[in-house]
Amino acid sequence: MVKGISRQVIVVDTPEPKLFEQAIFILKDDMEGVTDEVLLKEAQKIMQSRDKSDRKRHIWLYGAFWAAAGALATAAVWAVTLWI
Repeated sequence: MVKGISRQVIVVDTPEPKLFEQAIFILKDDMEGVTDEVLLKEAQKIMQSRDKSDRKRHIWLYGAFWAAAGALATAAVWAVTLWI
């Protein structure tokens, strides 16, 4: 239970709501002179950068899959030529 704490937050809807509907950003106490528009753009930029890092991971897994498939095919060809 939290008592006596007042915090400002920004709630942003996720671009692709597969698992999460919203993200909540807790603002620092010393946020003076910053407009709401700037805060919202920064929160959206963070959300989009997270989405891009997920794509990079999927590309890496895609490459690893094809590398393993190539190694398996090479091993199969080697095994066939060994028994001939």
